[in-house]
Amino acid sequence: MSNYSVTEPSARQKWFAGILVVFYAVVTILPLVWIIATGFKSPSDAIAYPPKVLFEPTLEGYVNLFTTRTRVSDADLQALGEPKTWYERLVRKDGLVIAGPSRFGERFYNSVVIGFGSTLLCIVLGTAAAYAFSRFKVPLKDDLLFFILSTRMMPPIAVAIPIFLMFRSLGLSDTHAGLILLYTAVNLSLSVWLLKGFIDEIPIEYEEAALIDGYTRFQAFYKVVLPQAVTGIASTAIFCLIFAWNEYAFAVLLTSGTAQTAPPFIPTIIGVGGQDWPAVAAGATLFLVPVVVFTIVLRKHLLRGITFGAVRK
Repeated sequence: MSNYSVTEPSARQKWFAGILVVFYAVVTILPLVWIIATGFKSPSDAIAYPPKVLFEPTLEGYVNLFTTRTRVSDADLQALGEPKTWYERLVRKDGLVIAGPSRFGERFYNSVVIGFGSTLLCIVLGTAAAYAFSRFKVPLKDDLLFFILSTRMMPPIAVAIPIFLMFRSLGLSDTHAGLILLYTAVNLSLSVWLLKGFIDEIPIEYEEAALIDGYTRFQAFYKVVLPQAVTGIASTAIFCLIFAWNEYAFAVLLTSGTAQTAPPFIPTIIGVGGQDWPAVAAGATLFLVPVVVFTIVLRKHLLRGITFGAVRK
């Protein structure tokens, strides 16, 4: 007789579970939907009270996000003639003209370079370190693993001033390389621990068989271990990218212009008479796109399709 039995949930239990899932999904998605909707509101609708759920969509927020505007006199405005593009018409109705592009594109580019650069470096170093800890007899392995993990326990604000002074002395302040190295150092502990767990589940017999067939250690690692660890690498890459992409404190402290990323820049977008909330919401919406796309591309690796440990010890 089996030690356990599986009972089919009743219809009431299924309905209750379904309601909980739907409720959780609505609560989770509602703020995101509101941010996206605010990006298509006019400045007056964005700050209206009570909040407007139904409104006339406009691209004014996106125009303000990508442009720098200035106010001119009515005479100068008439001297410019009729606006030639749809976004010039949006700006002209408020008595403004476009003076040039904003810096959002540069800040977004910095986020892409720093975020994906640190993620790539973290995955390369983390995979190598995790493989060494998993397969070789490293002296004081447990102590080293705990030390690596302990670097993740310290709050960033505790080391903010030492890092600022060190970066200033080394000339790494406001540079892409500086933030890439910093985010890599912060994420490396997470990368090593996650990847070591995945590599531990890959039977060592696979590598031993490859070595017997004439593979070198590197060939066995590249052709046997890495394909099996793709799931872990994909999951780790997503976690590392999310941290580097959303990081705010170090980006504010260590950058001011050249290497400033989007998170410190988006809240500083100012419109006519104060904060331009539609432009801020538009920037936040666009800022979500790369992470969402990256997660969708790697989604097939997030759920394990193959059970590790096929060779039983």
